[in-house]
Amino acid sequence: MSWYRNTVWFVKGLREYTRGGYESASRHFNPADVEVDVAGRSFLVTGANSGIGKATAKEIARRGGTVHLVCRNKERAEVAKEEIVTETGNQNIFLHIVDISNPKAIWKFAEKFQNEHKLNVLINNAGCMVNNRELTEDGLEKNFATNTLGTYIMTTALLPLLEKAADARVITVSSGGMLVQKLNISDLQSGNGPFDGTMVYAQNKRQQVVLTEQWAKAHRNIHFSVMHPGWADTPAVRSSMPDFYERMKNSLRTEAQGADTVLWLAVSAEATKLPSGLFFQDRQPVPTHLPLAYTHSPPEDEEKLMQMLEEFSQKFKSVSPG
Repeated sequence: MSWYRNTVWFVKGLREYTRGGYESASRHFNPADVEVDVAGRSFLVTGANSGIGKATAKEIARRGGTVHLVCRNKERAEVAKEEIVTETGNQNIFLHIVDISNPKAIWKFAEKFQNEHKLNVLINNAGCMVNNRELTEDGLEKNFATNTLGTYIMTTALLPLLEKAADARVITVSSGGMLVQKLNISDLQSGNGPFDGTMVYAQNKRQQVVLTEQWAKAHRNIHFSVMHPGWADTPAVRSSMPDFYERMKNSLRTEAQGADTVLWLAVSAEATKLPSGLFFQDRQPVPTHLPLAYTHSPPEDEEKLMQMLEEFSQKFKSVSPG
């Protein structure tokens, strides 16, 4: 069955996730949806120094938004900030150095941020695909720490600020790879059996979809969404999936094409007319499960995931410095 799911996903991707799929879908876009002035609104983008994160931040800056770049690498982040300011003329670009795989650092950052800034839109874009099992300094498997727990803590920690904002939104950048995974709460840190980085990443992305659906139920004043950017030519794809990149490089989307739906979800009035908690691709809600893939999970597993992540997060909050 896993062979079937992977094959269906790859064939589907060849048709929809490539540059050609974007070009076909974009013929039905309304350009006016994203031709908006967002001056006075505040956006936080994680993983904003390259790829889809930087492309998103740049387009928001062009539209006058205040943009907070949350990045791990200070040197690369400063280069990205300078590029965004130079190309857009927007001076309201702020830089924060935070490693999203470090839960204590996220809690510390969020506490400080809430005291100093407002926030209308959170974009959880930071992610990683580590192909060998690595542990962080806190003993967490690195993919889980970044993609799942980091996303959970960043969102949870900033919810009080978002609850105060007008037209608050949370957008999480997931992946179509999650379609081959059923939620597995028995081994969140991938310690059992052979380690497959690609499948661990896909499991994390399934977890992000579940998080989004659960948050949407619990926080009615905030519009939550999760999206698949398609297969884009980003530094992360080149470094984490070199074989895939070589095979598909002539068909990959540009970073801007990959970021298009993130931007649409972040700034468009049309996006919030749709229900909270949906999964998007090319500005349209799409199913979170393939036909016959048997990837649905019982509600109690989804609730248990939230409980487990809350327990993880509180443990790190309680020992957070400052």
